[in-house]
Amino acid sequence: MMTVRELIQRLVSQEDLNFLLTNRIPRVALTHFMGWFSQLRHPWLAKASIWVWQQFADLDLSEAKAQRFDSLHDCFIRELKAGARPVDNDPNTLVSPCDGIVGAMGEVKDGQLFQAKGFPYTLHDLLGDRALNSPWQDGVFMTIRITSSMYHRFHAPFDGRLQRVQYFSGDTWNVNPIALKRVEKLFCKNERALLEVEIGEQRYPVALVPVAAVLVASIRLHAIDTLLHTRYQGPQVITCDHSFQKGQELGWFQHGSTILVFAPKGFTFAADLHDGTPLRMGQALMHLPNKTTPAA
Repeated sequence: MMTVRELIQRLVSQEDLNFLLTNRIPRVALTHFMGWFSQLRHPWLAKASIWVWQQFADLDLSEAKAQRFDSLHDCFIRELKAGARPVDNDPNTLVSPCDGIVGAMGEVKDGQLFQAKGFPYTLHDLLGDRALNSPWQDGVFMTIRITSSMYHRFHAPFDGRLQRVQYFSGDTWNVNPIALKRVEKLFCKNERALLEVEIGEQRYPVALVPVAAVLVASIRLHAIDTLLHTRYQGPQVITCDHSFQKGQELGWFQHGSTILVFAPKGFTFAADLHDGTPLRMGQALMHLPNKTTPAA
C-alpha cells in the first residue's frame, strides 16, 4: 500500500494536475498568505508544517546549521553547517551561486535565449532597456532552478563588486519545467531583480537575475537594506557599492525559485554540465576568458 507521501508525489507528478494546482490558483494572494503564515513563530506549528512539506518534497535537513526551527520561514532560509559547500578556488573559475538544477544553458544570440525547448525570449523582455547594447547580448547564460526543498541562499560566484540592483515587479507563476513548457516568456512575467556585478581584475560584467515564483515573492540582499517583494513601492533602481569574495553570501529567497546567470562572450562552461545537471553552491560553473582577451 502506498504511503501518503508516495500518493501525493504521484499526483503532483502528473503534468496537467501539477500545472493546475500550482498555477491556476490566486497566485499572488496565496504567496502573500504563505509569507504571513511561514513567519508565525511556534515550534509545534513549525514542526507540523515541516512534516507536511516533507510529504511533497525530498527535504533533507541533515546539513542545516540549526536542527530545530521556530517557524517555517526559519527552515526556508536555513543556513548550512560550516564546510558543507566547498568553493572551487581556481582563480579562473566562476562558481555556481546556489544549489540547483541546470534548467537551460547556452549562447545568447542577438539577445535571444530559451527558457525551454521552443520557448524563446529576449534579454530586452527580461531586463528592459538595460539589455540594449549590454555585454550579455552575445554572451552565455545558464538557468539554475532551485527546488522547494533545496538550500535557498545564494552566494558570490567570484571576487567582485555589486554596484546596481534593478527590481522588476511581476507575477508569481511557478517556474518548474512543466510551467516553462506552457507559459511563454515566463521569466519575463515574474517578479525578479537584476544584480549587476563586476568580477576579477578584468572587471568582467556578470549579471545575476533572481526570479521569484509562487509562494516565493521575496528576495533579500545583504547589499541593500530593503526586502524586495510584490508589495514593494520603493525605487526600481538601487545603486550600491558592495564588495564580496567568491562564495560569500549575497542574499536569499524566502522559499526557492530560479537564478539566471549571464556572462560576456568568451566565458566557457565547465565540463560535464548539461540540462538537468544537479549543482551545488561553489561548484565550477564557467571559466573566465583567456587573460589576453579584453573584457567586454
